[in-house]
Amino acid sequence: MTHVHVVGFGMGPHHLTGEGAKALAAAGYVLAVRKGDDDELLEVRRRICAEHGLELVEVADPERDRDDPADYPGAVKAWHAARVDAYAEELAARGGTAAFLVWGDPSLYDSTLRVLDRLGERMDLTWDVIPGISAPQVLAARHRIVLHGVGRPVHITTARRLPEAVADGQRNIVVMLGSERNLENLRELRDWRIWWGANLGAAGEHLVAGRVGDVLSDLHSAREAAREAAGWVMEVCLLRAPERTSAP
Repeated sequence: MTHVHVVGFGMGPHHLTGEGAKALAAAGYVLAVRKGDDDELLEVRRRICAEHGLELVEVADPERDRDDPADYPGAVKAWHAARVDAYAEELAARGGTAAFLVWGDPSLYDSTLRVLDRLGERMDLTWDVIPGISAPQVLAARHRIVLHGVGRPVHITTARRLPEAVADGQRNIVVMLGSERNLENLRELRDWRIWWGANLGAAGEHLVAGRVGDVLSDLHSAREAAREAAGWVMEVCLLRAPERTSAP
């Protein structure tokens, strides 16, 4: 029997909860994908492993079409299948208790739990999940805001689906997985208010807030500054439509 602890760790060792640290103490090794020779995100996991005396077992990340393919769900499904194969080989060879370190929280825009579901179909595997600090939580804390109005909903989506959310009438939207190209979609929302953050909780953290039309150039500059500081960018924002005025 092989067991896996899925541990959310926010944006680094300082966000690891006591429960997460306890799970790592019970693990024999950590499995993680390597996305290239200079994988800065892997280095954060390496630091966590060093602090907890754990071996980091690297698995080369399978190739994936990241250029917004026409069949996006199909591309992701194929990528997950390749990850299942890679993880299954390591877990079968090592057994024991492993851990996966997940950025933010495993419940939001992360594939680890879906991959483990598929792994559980082909090998004797059990797993549990330790929650982490999510990007929307840190965003709200940094800007000292509540993500929704009193008694109102908040819609969480990805940057590539922001136009769809706006067209559907959403007016209070947390947007994750942004990119430089996606910032251009904001030009259509000039009168909306934005609370934005890049690399929240990490070195090179940047914040921008204000009316979209007033801060759009600041967003581009802050994003580039975050990339220069860390070598990568993880961004999240809250977009809120102007209050509707009542008809006379």
